[in-house]
Amino acid sequence: MLAQLMVAYGGGIQDIQVGDLLSLRANSSRHRSRPIQLVYGWLCDLGQFPSDVPGSLFHLQSRGLQATPAQLVDRYHLQYQPVRDLIVDYLTEHQTALDYNSLERLSTALGLNFWADLERHHPGITSIDLPADVRTAFKARIATKTVLRRQSDGTRIEVTEPRVSAPAVLQNIRSFYLDLAQWALDEPERWGRWAVPCPISSVDTNVQKLERQQKSRADQRTRERLPYLPVLFSTAERRLKEARERLNAVHAAPLGSTFTVLGKTYVKARNPSEYGSQPTTAYEVGGRRMLLGSKEKRAFWTWATIEILRHTGIRIEELQELSHHSIIRYTMPTTGEVVPLLQIAPSKTDQERLLLISPELADVLSAVVSRVRGPDGAVPLARRYDIHENVWSPPMPLLYQWSVSGESRAISKNTIVRGLDKVIEVSGLRGKDGEPLRYQPHDFRRIFITDAILNGLPPHIAQVIAGHDNIGTTMGYNAIYPGAAIEAHRAFIARRRALRSPEKYRAVTPEEWDEFLGHFERRKLSLGDCGRAYGTDCAHEHACVRCPVLIVGDDERPRLVEIRENLTDRIAEAEREGWIGDVWGGAFSESFRRRGKNRSTGRSTGPQIVTGIPGCPFLRPDRTPNHHHSDADQLRRRRGSRSHTASDRV
Repeated sequence: MLAQLMVAYGGGIQDIQVGDLLSLRANSSRHRSRPIQLVYGWLCDLGQFPSDVPGSLFHLQSRGLQATPAQLVDRYHLQYQPVRDLIVDYLTEHQTALDYNSLERLSTALGLNFWADLERHHPGITSIDLPADVRTAFKARIATKTVLRRQSDGTRIEVTEPRVSAPAVLQNIRSFYLDLAQWALDEPERWGRWAVPCPISSVDTNVQKLERQQKSRADQRTRERLPYLPVLFSTAERRLKEARERLNAVHAAPLGSTFTVLGKTYVKARNPSEYGSQPTTAYEVGGRRMLLGSKEKRAFWTWATIEILRHTGIRIEELQELSHHSIIRYTMPTTGEVVPLLQIAPSKTDQERLLLISPELADVLSAVVSRVRGPDGAVPLARRYDIHENVWSPPMPLLYQWSVSGESRAISKNTIVRGLDKVIEVSGLRGKDGEPLRYQPHDFRRIFITDAILNGLPPHIAQVIAGHDNIGTTMGYNAIYPGAAIEAHRAFIARRRALRSPEKYRAVTPEEWDEFLGHFERRKLSLGDCGRAYGTDCAHEHACVRCPVLIVGDDERPRLVEIRENLTDRIAEAEREGWIGDVWGGAFSESFRRRGKNRSTGRSTGPQIVTGIPGCPFLRPDRTPNHHHSDADQLRRRRGSRSHTASDRV
């Protein structure tokens, strides 16, 4: 391959460039790409290529490099050149103080979300001093976003939903205006023309409500996943054990033979080169190809990921950056005891920290080192691509690496997440909504800190272990289970029980339980249900038509009509015979019957009030009957009559 390059492009080995290999690989078939990758690796090891190039051709073609501020802004094709140049200058000023990921987000906020949006909705705009109507319209647009949602029939429709990142975008724009105003005081000739009133107020960037909502969702997520962590670990361990049994079986089987393992029958590939397969390739009886070596490899790294994350609580980026040099020994100055420590490289907060390696974690790290160690006993060097900084790390003895086509490649985050999803699928864990209970790598960090604090670890020690800048961040995990509030409430209940009579907390007798159930059975009436509470007596001597707690159903409306006709006939008879008491009692019952009818039809009209009855000297037109102190009660007390007539007992 080297001779072919020198013949095709001329010169010697020292004259071969990266572009020569890319051109040769583009014009070669798939099975010839492997020698080109080996040549690329050899030349990288010899120092032939610049130090910032990736360690393999695969990474060179699949990963991008850092872009300049001008390139970041030009992605959005801004039309007004002065504002475009202003944003580029602003990003250049902040470039040294920001990491690349933050710089890219800032360019998106100013270039795409801010000025490109204004040019699209307000063509011809040439000033960042926005009128009131333009400011209002922009804030309304930035508060929502349009996304495509897949429907049950497979079609996609546009849906408008709130933009969660809107306060962060507005904060970037506000900082942009305030920085320009401050810089105009120092360099008026450069920034003075851009010092204009800021269209974004501090109220627009208030994120307290969003932070509380996010905190509530995170706490609920941790509470839901913490109890199932042992199930997740046991499932990963079982998958690894089964994968190793299959791998050992295919290793022991001759080429082309049939073997059975874990209740399934496989046929081993006839030769290692069949369809590019490896000796660990087998076929199920149905003909599906099974890469048993690859399955065992993925099962191992999934198991190792769950174990390391649950014992350390480190971030996923810190996990990928672990190297053989991260495992160090520390001698205790007082006892001379040697303690193993795990050094966490600077990641999010640019602060390294040391974690104590527990015996369980030591077993996992030992298994990882034994797996990645080469035949010479050393851990191979591999380069890792930082997706946040868009840069390649120098060759390092990374622990999270595997061999792909003879190359040592760092294991990506997507591979780790897919492995976790596979374990969830096999375990069958489901959430309250019936969907699979997904675990993200950061869930293990929250679970680790929560479990440590709940088991008595001081929060300031947990802060050091977690690598938080602020102890308030660590204390936020403590609120997942409000232990102090729970204990205080339990103590309050205990004190309240001590003040009450023990008779109230004795066991319920069978007679009392039968009485309790009988109360609800006796609530069934011909007109519906009685709504009186347990332990209370009927205040109307079972004159249910007059009772305000009668719950009338729709099915009882015909019976109300029958009662109305009966009452009408009895009132007419009482008027003819001069039975004044029966006239008043029948009319009073009729008023409550109409109220029950209104309740059954769903109308809130209140009780139907009888304002006067001809021939009744005891009821004045300006008096309203009351449930407890009505004129009918006064009449009965004066005359000593019975509480209700026979026609009222329904």
